[in-house]
Amino acid sequence: MKRRIHLGFVLVYSLVWCFFSCSAFYLPGLAPVSFCEAGKGGEDCQTVIKLFVNRLDSVESVLPYEYDVFDFCKDAKEIRPSENLGQVLFGERIESSPYKFNFKEDVKCKAVCTKNYKKGTQEDATKLDFLKMGMQLNYQHHWIIDNMPVTWCYDVEDSQKYCNPGFPIGCLVTLEGRPKDACVINSEFNKKNTFYVFNHVDIKITYHSGESEGWRGARLVAATLEPKSIKHADEKNPSCEGGTPMEVHGPFDNDVSIVYTYSVTFEENNSIKWASRWDYILVSMPHTNIQWFSIMNSLVIVLFLSGMVAMIMLRTLHKDIARYNQVDQEDAQEESGWKQVHGDVFRPPRKGMLLSVFLGQGTQIFIMTFITLFLACLGFLSPANRGALMTCAVVLWVLLGTPAGYVSARLYKTFGGEKWKTNVLLTALLCPGIVFADFFLMNLILWVEGSSAAIPFGTLVAILALWFGISVPLTFIGAYFGFKKPAIEQPVRTNQIPRQIPEQSFFTKPIPGIVMGGILPFGCIFIQLFFILNSIWSHQMYYMFGFLFLVFIILLITCSEATILLCYFHLCAEDYHWWWRSFLTSGFTAVYLFIYAVHYFFSKLQIIGAASTFLYFGYTMIMVLIFFLFTGTIGFFACFWFVNKIYSVVKVD
Repeated sequence: MKRRIHLGFVLVYSLVWCFFSCSAFYLPGLAPVSFCEAGKGGEDCQTVIKLFVNRLDSVESVLPYEYDVFDFCKDAKEIRPSENLGQVLFGERIESSPYKFNFKEDVKCKAVCTKNYKKGTQEDATKLDFLKMGMQLNYQHHWIIDNMPVTWCYDVEDSQKYCNPGFPIGCLVTLEGRPKDACVINSEFNKKNTFYVFNHVDIKITYHSGESEGWRGARLVAATLEPKSIKHADEKNPSCEGGTPMEVHGPFDNDVSIVYTYSVTFEENNSIKWASRWDYILVSMPHTNIQWFSIMNSLVIVLFLSGMVAMIMLRTLHKDIARYNQVDQEDAQEESGWKQVHGDVFRPPRKGMLLSVFLGQGTQIFIMTFITLFLACLGFLSPANRGALMTCAVVLWVLLGTPAGYVSARLYKTFGGEKWKTNVLLTALLCPGIVFADFFLMNLILWVEGSSAAIPFGTLVAILALWFGISVPLTFIGAYFGFKKPAIEQPVRTNQIPRQIPEQSFFTKPIPGIVMGGILPFGCIFIQLFFILNSIWSHQMYYMFGFLFLVFIILLITCSEATILLCYFHLCAEDYHWWWRSFLTSGFTAVYLFIYAVHYFFSKLQIIGAASTFLYFGYTMIMVLIFFLFTGTIGFFACFWFVNKIYSVVKVD
């Protein structure tokens, strides 16, 4: 016995260690690029460092925009790297820039281009107004060097350094004299109703030399910059030392000329390895320095409660089964309890078609989520692989149509349904159709607003082709095998006449039970939910997939046990309508998710504008629907297993 306990402890400890070590594990899945000085390179060693630009986004708006929309310096060739499906769906628009550097060649105050805006010209006024709007809403650049974000590092409170994977295009001092966050970095930004454009950047590129380790060239391990606002007196020979800031006043009453410049320096640092070059970004991200103690404390509480629920259930059920199986006890059959409804507990539910469709889709989402999180925990879907997470999820969902069709068809047949064509069509089209309709409506808004997040028409056609060309046929195949199988055999017979359900107390009525059922599952995810919402809406990187996978397992256990516990109480109260209730009990966690998303919108975000608000709640509804199907399916199958188990071990006359 002691040996078993010891082995169990070692197994649990090993799993926990694996989960937490996975949160910091980085498997880039990319080959490192070596750089050499000009004239010393070969085929396997590059001499020119190219800087790519991504879309610009803001914490005050859900609408991202392409780099060219703000009239910045453009590359003459305009090379666009190939983007995967996930990048397109997330609205990433990466393109080349005129910023190019030779390795280990420092550059001081080099002009890139000059943008002139003439007073009285409508086109120039429109461009300048859009640039002002970007500064007012704190839109930020996202630059990329060697597949790494160019970061802006600055000191925050408690003498900590925060490295932001973006930097603002400029800042605004309002009429009240209150500077926006980006304007605080310079005391000279003090004129009311004045915009300051960050038209100069000091770039520092850190590299790891391979000479000390016996390989040729060097690898880039960090790229940081410092944005500055400088008004250049001489456009041909700009000077970046001191000077007055580049001001753009509110009314467009004078000609404006903005000269964009940059300086670049190189620094060798052999203590940073290429494989760990993302660490300085991820460690310094705000709010990712999680209060590990509080999270561990909440996890321990959830696990403790789960253990207590399991223990109580096992002890109580053991006594019930032992009492019901004592045939010599005359009054055993007269007692109230869950055995009294054995003739009605497997009576097919109302709206069995809809329930089976939801369960088929929920199974598809559950398997997709499990595989995606597992791969992410191993590091294959790290931030370095842009768009890999979304691409993996979409491809898995498309390929998992067979389990969805099989589960839906098998359960629908068990419920006694005969309209198999309607069942398989609803399984393939209902929930995906709702998601696609919502997504298409959001895309129309993005298209009207001219946002870079608007999905191109060709991509929408490709998504429809994946849906109807692969997912739907696979769903039909799964349904074919599901209907060929015999219906699931129930352990007890169902009476012809339904039993009357006695008057229920407040706590055993359907709605209070469903409302209470989602509290505990939501309690074990709301901390992680905060960081996930931050990564989506506050544009922060999420990388703690190992910990998220652990929370996923705990959510699975908690949904199952909470649903089983409430199902047992309802059966003891002789209420045998458990089919839909088991699905809705754990599925109600999605309602708490929506309430938290509303709270997050009003308390944490600074989003303004009707379009951004509509987009936020539109995308939130997609998340809520997916989470509803996911958690509801977990609760249903846990309860289905439980009910079959307890009624198969009692003696029924």
